[in-house]
Amino acid sequence: MAENTTAVRGPYFDELTPGLVLTQPPAVTLTSGLQAAHAAVVGNRLSLALDHELAHRVAGGPLAGPALVWDVSIGQSTVATQHVKANLFYRGLWFHRQPLLGDTLRTTTTVVGLRENTRRVGRPSTGLAELRITTVDHEDRLVLDYRRCAMILLSPDAGPTGYADELSTGSGAWAPSDSLLSMTAWDLGAVPRPSGAAWEVGGTYDVVGGDVVSSAPELARLTGNGALVHHDRRVGGGDRLVYGGHSIGLAFHHVCQVFPGLVTVAGWKACDHLSPVREGDYLTSSVSIEGAQQVGDGLAALDLHVTTSVAETPVLSWRPVVLVASG
Repeated sequence: MAENTTAVRGPYFDELTPGLVLTQPPAVTLTSGLQAAHAAVVGNRLSLALDHELAHRVAGGPLAGPALVWDVSIGQSTVATQHVKANLFYRGLWFHRQPLLGDTLRTTTTVVGLRENTRRVGRPSTGLAELRITTVDHEDRLVLDYRRCAMILLSPDAGPTGYADELSTGSGAWAPSDSLLSMTAWDLGAVPRPSGAAWEVGGTYDVVGGDVVSSAPELARLTGNGALVHHDRRVGGGDRLVYGGHSIGLAFHHVCQVFPGLVTVAGWKACDHLSPVREGDYLTSSVSIEGAQQVGDGLAALDLHVTTSVAETPVLSWRPVVLVASG
């Protein structure tokens, strides 16, 4: 690098410290244009995000699709993960409010745990960073508050950090007491109850057909995701790795096909990335219903386990809770 030149970059693992709050990224206003561009990449079959008249009756305004909201939030958190090698998991991503188009999101990212990985000859040194991600809207109303764990490179020639924190595990501790927490102001009686919609606890539903992963760097730019592995083939080992939200968004697109009466997503107990996804991969999903709670006339909160695969190799294990209407 030339003299008097400063590198503009995100932190390496050894530059993080527990309790560190990362620089605030730009706030993002959710618009119909942003939602349309997002849907062109990951799909959108959610009625409340497509039908503004219905959304006005139920939610009081045009709904921002939940996949767009969590992708913007995750993208804003990448101020901490420009040098990420992989994203391992999410825990406890619950909606406290379901944003509308026109709302503006701001996200704070705080380091809550660090653990350096065992060093191996011939491999770059890495560590695991558990991050608490808190997203609020323009009126400072809480939207999301969750944990994310990323594997991040150490800086070149960095010495041992000594970090050995215990990081979050499992999903049992991440369920809220009220699955309708984010929908208390909604008129759920105005939600259509589709006839013929059927499901059963213990059932597994394989979505026939799938979706190709396309426009991967475009989605990363759209959502403000600055991780180098999604933009630079060299950093990804010869192929760009796909932003985790891309795989999750396509999995949600598949879930909407299983449940025509899907109202929205209450949140996730957990989500684990099992294997990398690359541009051009073809994703298919299998959806299992692990539990159900009746929350109103013709309305149920379903605990799902979604397994998304590439050529029969699982790449995603996702446990969302969704609100579903049936006749």
